[in-house]
Amino acid sequence: MHNKINLLPDAIANQIAAGEVIQRPASVVKELLENSVDAGAKNIQLIIKDAGRALIQVVDDGCGMSETDARMCFERHATSKIKDINDLFSLYTFGFRGEAMASIAAVAQVEMKTKMPDSDVGVLLMIEGSKVQLQEPVATNDGTSISVKNLFYNVPARRNFLKSNQIETKHILDEFVHVALANPHIFFSLHHNGIEVYHLKASNIRQRIVHIFGKNYNEKLVPIEELTDYVSVRGFIGKPDIAKKTRGEQFFFVNNRFIKNNFLNYAITKAYDGLIGEKTFPFYCLFIDIEPGAIDINVHPTKQEIKFEDEKAIYLLLNAAAKHGLSQYSVMPTIDFEHESTFNLLVDETVYNEQPFKVVQSKLNTDTNTRGSYYSPFDKDIPTTSQQKIDHSPNTNFDDWKKLYELDATTEEKTITIKSKMDLLSLEDENEISNNPFRNERFEPIQLHERYILTQIKSGFILIDQHKAHQRILFEKYVRSFSQQQAVTQQTLFPKSLEFSNSDAAILMEILPELKALKFDIEFFGGTTFVVHGMPSDLIEENETKLIEQLLEDYKMNSKSEQFDKRKNVAKTLAYQTAIKSGKTLDKQSMQQLIDELFACEQPTINPAGMPTFIQYSFDEIERKFGN
Repeated sequence: MHNKINLLPDAIANQIAAGEVIQRPASVVKELLENSVDAGAKNIQLIIKDAGRALIQVVDDGCGMSETDARMCFERHATSKIKDINDLFSLYTFGFRGEAMASIAAVAQVEMKTKMPDSDVGVLLMIEGSKVQLQEPVATNDGTSISVKNLFYNVPARRNFLKSNQIETKHILDEFVHVALANPHIFFSLHHNGIEVYHLKASNIRQRIVHIFGKNYNEKLVPIEELTDYVSVRGFIGKPDIAKKTRGEQFFFVNNRFIKNNFLNYAITKAYDGLIGEKTFPFYCLFIDIEPGAIDINVHPTKQEIKFEDEKAIYLLLNAAAKHGLSQYSVMPTIDFEHESTFNLLVDETVYNEQPFKVVQSKLNTDTNTRGSYYSPFDKDIPTTSQQKIDHSPNTNFDDWKKLYELDATTEEKTITIKSKMDLLSLEDENEISNNPFRNERFEPIQLHERYILTQIKSGFILIDQHKAHQRILFEKYVRSFSQQQAVTQQTLFPKSLEFSNSDAAILMEILPELKALKFDIEFFGGTTFVVHGMPSDLIEENETKLIEQLLEDYKMNSKSEQFDKRKNVAKTLAYQTAIKSGKTLDKQSMQQLIDELFACEQPTINPAGMPTFIQYSFDEIERKFGN
């Protein structure tokens, strides 16, 4: 009889465990930084090369380790944080499972130097694939320096599944920011490929937020603090005007540990109802202090999921604290009763003065070259009121209705018609405006609800989404500009300096050549500062700061796609930002020009995101609707 069950060797067991604990270079960064914080370090340096593939090094001035502890920390389930099961319910440290170092050593080449303050010399350990290659005394500074080289060198399948350097670096920056925000009293620095990305001096939480996300956040932060016997909440939420279209600036810390919790996230976003648009995410950095016995952090090896004893109570506290903070700092919506025009239906669009969310009247701008506020094609449109007053009297002139259906017969030009959907698809190969089958001089296009354009064809009519149609037109225009250099730069009267967060500055540096090809005159000034000297001539009326910030947001959103082309991504995001918005009133000439330009496109049927730009209705469909 042969036994089939064997005990796995430690090296194989560690590699299996590493699959859960060490998923990518960012996982190593998280574990090493948290170990340095637990060691009581006051200064922590992170050095990475090639997005962590070649090197991840963390240097701290913490308590260091003895020779025995240095060797023991790489064993499975070896930890200094807990000694019995009761310790699990009184944890304030980051680590406790004793898996991270063993998992890292199983899938990388690790070199560690460590020294305790009262020791004369330190110890050097070199481990490769869980096997100790070298152990000897070494002269080194107090604290610990750990270098992780060639991550996943012995697990090629896992290494091949890593994403691009840009994406992996983004994950590393996220983990670095999580630890840095939770510990503002510690100095942190981050170097990537020899360039210092972050230099964060010890400070308070507000200063740490400003140092990470940019100086413009300083005046946009709303402090909140609520204390109860059970739980306390402190930190900052952002004013509505710094809410973004992408997630990433939402931070919950429970006993200084970063967590993810959709239920609690909803408590904050619910407080912003009526203040920010749908699918827009506010900034917040909140610290929840609670007794360790009221939570369970041993849910997942990453320790970013936590079970609460009373999650509903925390939800209510967070929601109330956010609402209280927003109302206390006068960012809840208010009505200006001094202006009767606030309630007048003549108002077509609203602007905001320096006091946030105070509605004032603005004149209707019919200049088709001036575009409104930012709009994302993935959001619902906010309906605007009609430009004309609504007449509720029963004596409406019926002759005015008949005029809508009278055709102008002053021209004898024949119209070209479409007889089938196959004719419609063939338009993608038509590049000349003169071949536009929807140019009908006997029928002027009509704008519906300042959103759609209706134009007649012989077989029925088509309904064009003016925003999506203009996105397609601009997208192809910007793509052509990359190769043909068609755009013209118009210099600004005064250069304008813009400051971004480190991650946004890195993205802007990446796409700077593409922006310059589109005739943006932007120069890198140093650090996270850029200077705008000029804009494309057709965008000179745009707000430079708002346009570039929102362009970066859309670029980050679009870059998540697997079919990623940097130039097309820049063209797509810029088209989204600058296209005619829904709610924009167009005159007849502008509508006809948009129709002509749409059907001169190579692919007029869809916008850059693949959504239809227009819908065709045939007489047959109309007849069926009426039961004929």
